[in-house]
Amino acid sequence: MTTATRQEHDLLGYRDVPADAYYGIQTLRASENFTVSGVRLSRFPIFIRAFATVKKAAAIANNQVGVLNDTIKDAIVGACDDIIAGKYHDQFIIDMFQGGAGTSTNMNVNEVIANRALEILGYEKGDYQHVHPNNHVNLSQSTNDAYPTAMNVALDDYCTYLLDKMKVLYQSFINKSHELADYLKMGRTHLQDAVPMTAGQEFNAFATMIKKEMVRIESTRPLFHEINMGGTAIGTGLNAPAGYSETVAEVLSELTGRPYYIAEDLIEATQDTSSYVDLSGNVRLLAARLSKIAHDLRLESSGPRAGLAQYRLPEMQPGSSIMPGKVNPVIPEVVNQTCFHVMGIDHTIIIASENGQLQLNVFEPVIAFNLFTGMRMLANVCEIFATRCIDGIKMNDDYCNSQVFNNIGLVTALNPHLGYESASYVARKAQETGGSVYDIILEENLMDKAKLDEILLPANMVYPKVRPAL
Repeated sequence: MTTATRQEHDLLGYRDVPADAYYGIQTLRASENFTVSGVRLSRFPIFIRAFATVKKAAAIANNQVGVLNDTIKDAIVGACDDIIAGKYHDQFIIDMFQGGAGTSTNMNVNEVIANRALEILGYEKGDYQHVHPNNHVNLSQSTNDAYPTAMNVALDDYCTYLLDKMKVLYQSFINKSHELADYLKMGRTHLQDAVPMTAGQEFNAFATMIKKEMVRIESTRPLFHEINMGGTAIGTGLNAPAGYSETVAEVLSELTGRPYYIAEDLIEATQDTSSYVDLSGNVRLLAARLSKIAHDLRLESSGPRAGLAQYRLPEMQPGSSIMPGKVNPVIPEVVNQTCFHVMGIDHTIIIASENGQLQLNVFEPVIAFNLFTGMRMLANVCEIFATRCIDGIKMNDDYCNSQVFNNIGLVTALNPHLGYESASYVARKAQETGGSVYDIILEENLMDKAKLDEILLPANMVYPKVRPAL
């Protein structure tokens, strides 16, 4: 069956475009040129909505400064509102990996908006004399200011999404710290026995790690409120009317509820990608923290009989196709893998930023793809980690108690009372004989039982206090 088409033209000639498509000839060419990742713009609805919001703000600003009439402005705004509401996202067919500094993405957006605006006005798709993708939707703009501004709006939204999921994980750690507040376990350094602590203290430390990363990510958000709209091609403002930059910033602020402002130096802002590097670095730090926590929980749940076996993780699925009864720590494992990927993403972003030559960084598409992807993945895995692992963790209480009170590391708690030499003697004898620290101290008459029992009370071992005089 033959598919109906319409004919469109650009500077390279004529092409047939599917008659029902909202995209146009430039999007069609780009979709043929860039068959790289298979990941289309449509996979990033936050970015699409952000771009439509920027185009809406531009249309309103152009109207206010007198270069776009009410009829076309209203049609463009109506088309943008449809896209912001989630319509026509399947029409954004551009591969996220593309040459041209995002021009293909910008034109995909321009063409979809133009053709939807034409429909609103009662015209056929492709009848661009009434609403043109370049002349009207892209009026007073260049890809080089519209694309990074849309990135900024989207990244602010991605920060919101990520922070919301981090809050879920943070609260999960806090809840677990309260639940296990009085449960003793051995702390470890160098993977060796160290001194006692409570499981509650360990999970509270995990919560603190997430809280610190939330503060770091939140601190980057103001960087994305500086925009370069009106800078057009390289920041000189060619073809942008007087007053447009300030007006579009004001309108965008009204539409989003965020304090957008025009960069002091538009030439610098058009080529600068340091804010993306800054955010990526903080996202990488979050990944490093999450991966460390996941590693810890895999170690501490190892076993169930021949490992550390301090915790029991929720059993999510059978763990082996050959070993009956085996259950693996699949949720921490997927957290680790996600974090490895995100840490690699950061390196890509650094390289892309450093290689932006002269007045424009043409590699913003790969920066956008990786930031959007990494932040979405980390957000999703934070929620999975919380709901499918942390919330259901149980403690092997009896086993942990036996580890604590039969452990040579217990002597460290007695060091301020016995002195280093006597404590070292007890530790060495316990190690050589297999005896307990508790029994050796009593056998050697180094301390009476009442005093020893008082020192080894859980509350006295795991919370800091004033050092006694020897």
